[in-house]
Amino acid sequence: MICVSLKEKNTGLCLKALSKLSFAEIRLDQISLSQKDVKKIFSSHPKLIATCRPGNYSESKRKDLLIEAVQAGAAFVDMEIGTRENVLREVMQKALKHDCKVILSFHDFCGTPSLKRLQQLINIGFSRGADIVKIACHIQTKQENSRLLGLLQDKRPVVVIGLGKKGRITRISSVFCGSPFTYASLAKGKETAEGQLDKKTLQSMFMRIHHE
Repeated sequence: MICVSLKEKNTGLCLKALSKLSFAEIRLDQISLSQKDVKKIFSSHPKLIATCRPGNYSESKRKDLLIEAVQAGAAFVDMEIGTRENVLREVMQKALKHDCKVILSFHDFCGTPSLKRLQQLINIGFSRGADIVKIACHIQTKQENSRLLGLLQDKRPVVVIGLGKKGRITRISSVFCGSPFTYASLAKGKETAEGQLDKKTLQSMFMRIHHE
């Protein structure tokens, strides 16, 4: 299953893109939206992930945007594994009330930790109440791709993403190894992460694999 990660410039463009998608992530940290805009977007589609990474907004602002998305109908809310307990608890309580699943994510933009550390992070994520744990790491060697894909032996729902050009293989192969879904951009030039493939290319690759 492909989740298209969106960072369209405004509400209108988001809604236009969503009209042709079955599953998408809204990168709230990369789009300038009011809480009213967030409500409009997340009430318009049945299968959206609300994501607001650290960097552009304060923790308080990110929490408010995520809660607005959850209350409006987000199917998933994505937060960092290391989110402060009080913030995590508040968002998760809203998620439980509104039948929204929780994704807890870990990102390493410089490299890939040891297998032991990655397994620890997965356990931490689930112990904190995640429905799905996502691990995204920058890939520098083939062995690191294998390390990430090996995490999918876990019987719990885990999503793995290899960041960078050398990690692209994980974006294709992970769904065949047990990942619930993978991410793609809406089109070339609209990537929300390094090494992300566009939806059309990824769909074409999946079709070729299925027909071989």
